Amino acid sequence: MDKPTITSEPTVMMGKPVVAGTRLTVEMILRKLGAGESVDQLLDSHPRLTRKGISAALEFAANALGAEVVRPVARQSA
Repeated sequence: MDKPTITSEPTVMMGKPVVAGTRLTVEMILRKLGAGESVDQLLDSHPRLTRKGISAALEFAANALGAEVVRPVARQSA
């Protein structure tokens, strides 16, 4: 069986989801990519990070957002 690529442990980064074997959070990866950093730049900056880890972080985030329930708020008229 494959080891989980994204893990969450209370003693690592306050329980935030991280790439297994690192202290790199899914949030940090998303923020850096969102700020325009390339995958290659991320890999150069974090030698323990892999393409598989980045892909797993993106998949984890997509799954987390896909499970989110959105309840529209009624608009108030002025």
